[in-house]
Amino acid sequence: MLEVTDLSVAYGAIRALGGVSFRIEAGRIVTLIGANGAGKTTTLRTLSGLLRAQAGSIRFKGEDITRLPPHRIVARGLAHVPEGRMVFANLTVDENLAMGAYLLKDKVRIARNRDYVFSVFPRLQERLGQAAGTLSGGEQQMLAIGRALMGDPQLLMLDEPSLGIAPKLISTIFEKIVEINRDHGVTILLVEQNANLALEISHAAYVLETGRVVMQGDSKQLRADPQLKAAYLGG
Repeated sequence: MLEVTDLSVAYGAIRALGGVSFRIEAGRIVTLIGANGAGKTTTLRTLSGLLRAQAGSIRFKGEDITRLPPHRIVARGLAHVPEGRMVFANLTVDENLAMGAYLLKDKVRIARNRDYVFSVFPRLQERLGQAAGTLSGGEQQMLAIGRALMGDPQLLMLDEPSLGIAPKLISTIFEKIVEINRDHGVTILLVEQNANLALEISHAAYVLETGRVVMQGDSKQLRADPQLKAAYLGG
């Protein structure tokens, strides 16, 4: 579904990604893990068109999308839930969800997507008229994911979904990520600081260090790797 080849990105004179390559098969959960500053968020922002690649290519469902603007990438079925959730704080939950479907014209499809979001996150239906900025961190994360799902994505990119969320809700969020993948067939690219949790729910993983892929493989195998355990999994 997604093939990234020799992707390089810089912020001015600072190289953020230096030739990153990876691929994601349809129907899989793939995670990127690494320390802060390794290039994980930069990778997602480049895939969604928010940053421009200096070199390399991004192919989504066989099409080169490297130079496409963000709205055209979303229209092709690739959605990005950013770090920090970035909900529209002054808009209601209902209005936030509507923003996620802004490219869709079919009212029946939009209504079906809303029902789907409510089946995954019933709490959002209970808070439709509430301003998004007044929700808890966990509820805002549900809303950010729900907003992305309103656009019918085939590939959902999640950047640090556990960040700033009460521990009791983190497991709920990750159960829902698995459900979205398993029951609805959405392919997922996950960036998550909690490497243990990310490897537990993913099928495959790539490890980034200073803008390069230094390790890759099956998630279960990587969880057992002594080098990875020492570096990212608390020994």
